[in-house]
This record gives sequence, structure tokens and C-alpha cells, in this order.
Amino acid sequence: MSARPFQRPSPLGQMILARVREFYREPEALFWVYGFPLLLAIALGIAFRNRPVERIRVDVQEAPAASESLLAVLRADDRVDVHIDSERECRKRLRSAKTDLVIVPVPDSKTRKFEYWLDQNRPESVLARNAVDSILVRAAHSADAPQVTDHVMEEPGGRYIDFLIPGLLGMNLMGGGLWGVGFVIVDMRIRKLLKRLLATPMRRSQFLLSIALSRMIFTITEVLTLLIFAWLVFGIEVQGSWFSLGVLIVIGAASFMGLGLLVASRAKTTEAVSGLMNLVMLPMYVFSGVFFSSDRFPELAQPFIKLLPLTALNDSLRAVMLDGSGIAPLWQPIAILIAWGAISFALAVKWFRWT
Repeated sequence: MSARPFQRPSPLGQMILARVREFYREPEALFWVYGFPLLLAIALGIAFRNRPVERIRVDVQEAPAASESLLAVLRADDRVDVHIDSERECRKRLRSAKTDLVIVPVPDSKTRKFEYWLDQNRPESVLARNAVDSILVRAAHSADAPQVTDHVMEEPGGRYIDFLIPGLLGMNLMGGGLWGVGFVIVDMRIRKLLKRLLATPMRRSQFLLSIALSRMIFTITEVLTLLIFAWLVFGIEVQGSWFSLGVLIVIGAASFMGLGLLVASRAKTTEAVSGLMNLVMLPMYVFSGVFFSSDRFPELAQPFIKLLPLTALNDSLRAVMLDGSGIAPLWQPIAILIAWGAISFALAVKWFRWT
């Protein structure tokens, strides 16, 4: 009986099998291919879940004419949340999307007249205008129906792009602090440059601080480029002081650089540091209000979301750029940023290794 000739394994099949085994032995690959889409779908599903009808936020501008009767009619409807304030404050709240509609009573001896100020770019504002108009018509007698005039708020500050730019600015600071610092250190460790620096009398704190401060130079130019582009193309202006904005940018950049130093303190490969940095940034991309308001998430999650450094930075940037806030009212988010940066830097100095 003749021996069966030896059959070599198919090179094509063996290469495919090797690639499949290599893929499933990489925890990072498994997470980004299977875990990340599921987590993102869950987070966005929670943010844009079906919610009960929200209350209509209406501001009534202080005026001697018909203010009390108007307030009484609106407050009689459970759907309406009414505030009365000055003209400047009402316009500011409408511009920053903190109210949906501003009503201005107009003095007139014969008929009731009102001016509606709304933002046509926001569906909530248009719906509030129609709902309030329906309430006032039902409350009035047919012969005494109110006369209204619509005014569209076209000032910069209430558009989606005005909301988006501070979020992109915060995201840029986070990415620069983590990738621009953490990746550089791991790359130096891989190329054995840190091992050479170990022989010098330089302390770990001095080395880490030098990496962070040098990165700050590039951060300033990146931020200025984005702000100038937003001003030239979209007409976005900073409502607050540039000094306050500069202080927030420096504190925010320093906070994320501290996180970058911590992430890179022990990582030995680019794959490891990339996975760690994505793990740190992913929750903040989704929860910290970069592309949509973090208020969309459940009330139970809000305390944890507010403690994220990117949430604190984005909220502070929007307060200065859109609302004209100063530094003093923002002490809480600033304290959160400083705490993240200081604790991260201290742990990075403690755990950092040269090799």
C-alpha cells in the first residue's frame, strides 16, 4: 500500500487563521470593535431617550403695562415656567438658550399688545411661541384678543455654532493635553531616551513639568487659530473678558496635561497608551456636552457628569464666551479642573518610571 503524499497547509488559510488569532488576542481591538459601538449606542440612547413633555420656559420683560395680568394668565397653565426680569437679562437668557421665549408688554390704552422675542433656529423657541399665543387667545375675550408682533433674535450667541465652538475648544485642549503629552513620553520611553535621561541629575518632577510647559506653547497657538477662525467665518465674539477666557484655557490645558502625564507614567507601548487615553477621553466625549448639552442625561447622573474635567471646562468656556461671565462665579468648575490637574500630576510624579 503506497503512502499518502504529504499535503502542505494552504498558505492562504494559515495566514487568515493567524490574523484572526492575532486579533482576538488583543483586548484593545476587541473593545474598539465590539465594546465601543455598544457603549456609544447606550450612552446616546440615554441622552436622546423619549422624555415627557418639557415645561415651556418664558421670560416676561419688566414693564408697567399689563405685566401682572399677563403673569397671572401664564402661571395658571401648568406647562409654563414664567420668570420676570429686565430687558438685558431676558435677552441674555434667550441668547444662551436658558429661556425659550421673551414677552414684552407694549403700553396701549385700547388693546393689549405684546412683542414676542424668539430664536427661530431652536424648535423649542418656536413651539413656545405658538403655545403661549394659544394660551393668551383662550384667556382673552373675542373682542379683546391680544395683538402680537414677532421679533427674531439674530444676535450671535444663541446659534448652535455658538454652543459648539466652546465645546470644540475644550475637546481640543483635552486632546492636546493627553495625546500631546502622554504619547510623547511613551515614544521617548520606547526609543530609550528616558533611560539616558535617568543618568542625569534631573528630577522626575522637573522632566514632567518641562514636557507640560513646552506643550502649553503649542496649545496657545492652536486655541488662537480656532478662535480667530470662528470669529472670521461665523462671527462668534467673546462676550466676557479675554483675560477670563485666557485663565480658563491655561487651567484647562494644565489639568489635561496632568492627566496625560499620569496615563503615560508607566505605559511601555504605543498600543497601551493609546488604549488608556481613549478610555479616559471616551466618557468625556459623550457625557461632557461637546456636541449637545449634558442636561439630556438623567438627573441621577448629573453629579458625576459635573465632576468630569471636560464638563467643568466646557461649562466655564460657554459662561465666559456666551454669557459674559467673569472668573469669580466660576469658582466651582475651576476648582474641579485644578483638583484633577494637581492630583494627576502628583500621582504621575510618584508612579513615573524612566524605563
